[in-house]
Amino acid sequence: MISRKVLVASLVCLGAVAAVIWAVAGSGKVHYLPYYLPCPEIFSTKLQYTEEKPIQLFPQLFYLQPRVLAPKRQDVLTVTPWLAPIVWEGTFDPEILDSAYRPLNLTIGVTAFAVGKYTRFVRRFLDSAEQHFLRGYRVNYYIFTDSPQSIPQPQLQPGRSLVTVPVQGYPSWQEISMRRMEAINRHVAEKSQGQVHYLFCLDIDMVFHNPWGPETLGDMVAAIHPGYFDVPREQFPYERRSSSAAFIPEGEGDFYYGGAVFGGLVEKVYEFTKMCHMTILADKANGIMAAWQEESHLNRHFLSHKPSKLLSPEYIWDDRKPRPPQIRLVRFSTVNKNYKEVRN
Repeated sequence: MISRKVLVASLVCLGAVAAVIWAVAGSGKVHYLPYYLPCPEIFSTKLQYTEEKPIQLFPQLFYLQPRVLAPKRQDVLTVTPWLAPIVWEGTFDPEILDSAYRPLNLTIGVTAFAVGKYTRFVRRFLDSAEQHFLRGYRVNYYIFTDSPQSIPQPQLQPGRSLVTVPVQGYPSWQEISMRRMEAINRHVAEKSQGQVHYLFCLDIDMVFHNPWGPETLGDMVAAIHPGYFDVPREQFPYERRSSSAAFIPEGEGDFYYGGAVFGGLVEKVYEFTKMCHMTILADKANGIMAAWQEESHLNRHFLSHKPSKLLSPEYIWDDRKPRPPQIRLVRFSTVNKNYKEVRN
């Protein structure tokens, strides 16, 4: 026999169905009705989770209110036409970003090549990185070298490690440069994809001068070259030969990106280096070397596959250039050197 409670619930359900049908018919419009309308009991059901965890709230922070009509930087472009942020000093709050990223317990990888005479730059690179590069985060340094015995072993912060990755030496610096994408791609596939969350690929003959923090993290990150951030694209040193896979026609291009700094999620860096390596091989098969080797292929890739975040020239500065007022802070810059001597 049907209980009064079940009977009442069924009548309520039927009443709800009738009301919906009446409303649809009265509107003169055709609608599709679901074949099932839930009865009231379902609204009082509470799902049970076996591993329910309390929500982790960020600590309370006190900072100046962002003002929509009063941006802190009005002298530079801070967002691209495809809505990727361009990171400049004054466009972010390090404390807010740190409170968002530190609970994620991230490990960041760094690749750098110290081949031939470039081993002389390793210690200064590492010492400055320990002072400024993502302090307080776990970092794995991967130094690719043809001379592992020449790599110094400095004292690192807790949670940070140094790994030497043996690579073959080549007779010309151009060939070394062209092989970098291949070596990084292979290392990600074999090792680092299971060891780090983000990976930055940096030149070894550079030095950190100021904090480089989580503001640089993104899916795929490129850096605006310090030599071409203030000139029209007609002056960019793109590869202009149509026979090259790095070819960029006149009248095209967003920015000129530097090959000394790029990075992102490790899986994105893997895909990026794979694509660049493939286009480099295509050129090699046709007897072509792009104007600026891997940097030309990097720029061609970022034209059709836009980076999700751009680093301003603060993160890839050249100390041989006079510093304009737009560059308020230099975070990472090249070491003064005799290029002919170290590349010989």
